[in-house]
Amino acid sequence: MALTRVYCKGVLEAEGFPVADVSEHLERPDTVVWVDFCGPSKQQLHELADELGLHELAVEDALEPHQRAKLDHYATHLFFSCHAVQMDRDEGLLAESEIDAFINERWLVTVRKNEGFPMDPVLARWDRSSDLAVHGVGFLLYGLLDVVVDGYFETIEAFDDFYDEVSEAMFAETPVQPSDQQHWFRTRQALIQFHRLVVPMREAVSGLMRREQSTIDEDLYPYYQDVYDHVLRVSESTDALRDLVSTIVETNLSLRDYQTNQIMKRVTSWAAIIAVPTLITGWYGMNVPYPGSGETWGVAAAAVLVLLMSGALYLVFKRRDWL
Repeated sequence: MALTRVYCKGVLEAEGFPVADVSEHLERPDTVVWVDFCGPSKQQLHELADELGLHELAVEDALEPHQRAKLDHYATHLFFSCHAVQMDRDEGLLAESEIDAFINERWLVTVRKNEGFPMDPVLARWDRSSDLAVHGVGFLLYGLLDVVVDGYFETIEAFDDFYDEVSEAMFAETPVQPSDQQHWFRTRQALIQFHRLVVPMREAVSGLMRREQSTIDEDLYPYYQDVYDHVLRVSESTDALRDLVSTIVETNLSLRDYQTNQIMKRVTSWAAIIAVPTLITGWYGMNVPYPGSGETWGVAAAAVLVLLMSGALYLVFKRRDWL
């Protein structure tokens, strides 16, 4: 079921009306109509396209998935595409929801691919700043972008908290479990995916702010500038997080090499200590006569040599922190 609203001179007059009534509302002057589809069929979107004169390429883009945010210009409208995101810290996965928008001075049509991005926060954002509704479609589009970009900050915060925990876990005495390492790798992939979605958003929002775009009133430019600044901050934060992740990976590898060297030193030290009694007992175990052979004092001498030399090696290795 489609969501609908109609504003007249900045006042919300009706909502939840059938899509078939869109043309009737647009016949009245000073009205702005919003229509939202969630996972529409080709027939639903083509019917509205015939009614509003949507370009066939834009309709095709709205029905197919995209990987980057973009802004396309057509004769009667603009086509804007972006992604809302949500981070699942427990699984280390990034859930993305594509949102497409057909933008005209009189109407705004949004198309969501799934329910991953609910419209309730957007409606609440519009109602909270109802005094700006007089600016028409530009205001509605701003409210949508504001909610989407706010979600980016929540995702950045989730990444920040996660990598703070990772940084602390690296220096813990207990080794990192393979399941944790897999979680780290999935989260790193999610960060790369998030970066690919955010970076093109700068150009798309910048395109909306160009002065030749008649959809946005002059009074709304500070609001769009605020959204653009937020996108820049998110983009810079993702770059900083990627640098941090690279540092964490390098540090983790260095720590693993260090731990391996520590283990090798201990193993080598114990091997050297064990080699001493092996050498002495092997010497006295020869099948030829030697000083002390068959004598009690020969056994005592061998035992004393084993204890003294093994003890000396143990003290040397302990002092050098090899044991």
